[in-house]
Amino acid sequence: MVNDGRYDSPVMRTGILLTVVATVGATITAWVLAGRAEGPQITIVQPTTFIGQTAFFEATIQTPEAQLRALNAHVEQNGNIYPLFSLDAGTSASIQQESESSLRISRAFDRSSHPDLVTGSARIVVQATRPVLYGYRDATSETSLEVTVRLTPPRLSPLSTLHYINHGGSEFIVYRVSPTDVRVGDREYPGYPASGAGLTDADDLRVAFFSLAHDQELTTPIELYARDPAGNAASARFAFRIFEQPFRRSRIPLSERFLQRVVPDIVSNVAELADEQVDSSASSTELLDLYLFINGELRRRNRQTVAGLAANTANNWLWDGSFRQLSNSQVESGFADHRTYLYEDEEVDQQVHLGFDLASTANAPIRAANSGTVVFANYLGIYGNCVIVDHGMGLQSLYAHLSSIDVMQGMTVTRDQQLGLSGQTGLAGGDHLHFAMLLQGRPVTPMEWWDEHWLEDRVQRKLRDAGQS
Repeated sequence: MVNDGRYDSPVMRTGILLTVVATVGATITAWVLAGRAEGPQITIVQPTTFIGQTAFFEATIQTPEAQLRALNAHVEQNGNIYPLFSLDAGTSASIQQESESSLRISRAFDRSSHPDLVTGSARIVVQATRPVLYGYRDATSETSLEVTVRLTPPRLSPLSTLHYINHGGSEFIVYRVSPTDVRVGDREYPGYPASGAGLTDADDLRVAFFSLAHDQELTTPIELYARDPAGNAASARFAFRIFEQPFRRSRIPLSERFLQRVVPDIVSNVAELADEQVDSSASSTELLDLYLFINGELRRRNRQTVAGLAANTANNWLWDGSFRQLSNSQVESGFADHRTYLYEDEEVDQQVHLGFDLASTANAPIRAANSGTVVFANYLGIYGNCVIVDHGMGLQSLYAHLSSIDVMQGMTVTRDQQLGLSGQTGLAGGDHLHFAMLLQGRPVTPMEWWDEHWLEDRVQRKLRDAGQS
């Protein structure tokens, strides 16, 4: 049929109707599916368990193209809501786009910003909404975390008295508190349950060994320091007196013969130097350059390795009585000696010797100075063949330059048990034992630990007094 020049038929009208129905159906389907879309993925990074007097909130949001329509975080406690963050309101929080689909929000908060928080349980809640279906609909998600609010700092009470600290030496304190450390300047010495030192019925007592290190000033502040799981901190002073100690200075000439003996051996045993080619044809300059790297940078790395072994310490004493010096030994070099190294009469390096060099006879039996557990038994750069024994509560002894090792890591050893034989491996100028005492991986003078009178006065007496208090 012709009608105004246009052709119209029932078939065409039906096709148009079906197209409209299909479009409407698809739109409805898309609308419904959009309503079921997942909201942003939320992860609460901090806090994890506690909120203290000061706290830090941090959360990550994963959403396509980092698009958010709303983002809110708050603390719920006792029916009250305390805001932490909102896209709609200005807060002190920061928001950072870490990738195309990831955002990180963070802020610090404390008693001044949230004065109505009280000790007890609480809940961190984060809600996020992203646009879907070209912005016509929203997809929302929520994540929460149960936490505990702690607002009271730890209480500290020193018990022991008369703390006499030799510069570069060790000291011991008994105190009452929740788990606490001794802080000497920027260095911390952990406290341990007093039961590990033999005190019974003293659940609230702690003990700690600490040191004023050779490289710290005599005026360095020393205090008890506690920080609970909620981040609340407290400190307390205690009585002490510091005694300055003289540290020797020496000048050590480096001979060509010495460099040719020690440098190739260390290079062949140290993975960091595996690419270096050193043999009898190496020039004096090459040997000296490698020696300076070994004496400086490798020394620093080796000390980091030794310090890291402090994490393997036992929580109780494994030793008993004074430590034993190598039998019939002569002291060749003392603790914290400052050494200036000379090559062809010119100064080329300076280092500090942090142990005692003890000489006896060649291949002398090296025995454990006290009982403990072997935490290292291997080659270690400047120390050569080296054994380190843990005696508990951060106290360890080190035996270096051995020609052979007779123990393995993890072995329990007793006082006077043979660890190996003396030698001249590593940076040893001759056959001797380099012996060191360590507190939390930091060297201290061994002389105090060899002295039974020092142990009685500085350690045992304090434990007896605390047990009677």
